[in-house]
Amino acid sequence: MADMTLTKTRIQAGVYEGVLSGVSDPKLQALIEGQPVETLSVTVEEDGSDCWSVRLAIPREVLTDGVQTFLITDQETGDTLDSFTIVTGEPLDDDLRGEIDLLRAELDMLKKAFRRHCVETS
Repeated sequence: MADMTLTKTRIQAGVYEGVLSGVSDPKLQALIEGQPVETLSVTVEEDGSDCWSVRLAIPREVLTDGVQTFLITDQETGDTLDSFTIVTGEPLDDDLRGEIDLLRAELDMLKKAFRRHCVETS
């Protein structure tokens, strides 16, 4: 299989939009703080290309003061295809909270993948 690539095109009116290529049957999931976001949709492009439209409606209930990092991952491999961070409330100069939140989310994914690997190999 070719390398799967997700390219963000925009975030508009509370909806993340992107184009997915390099896969024939995508199985994606969106996560925030390790929990799935159910508003992700993946549909085939109408133009006849081998690309897919990816849309994620950002739920209002997750928008609170602070930093929220969304991950879009391949369900089968757990690979992160794209991520984006939303900061609400008072922004700080040279704010590293977004980067730290992204690292935490990726560390949680690594821990789950490692535990799954240990269970499968034992």
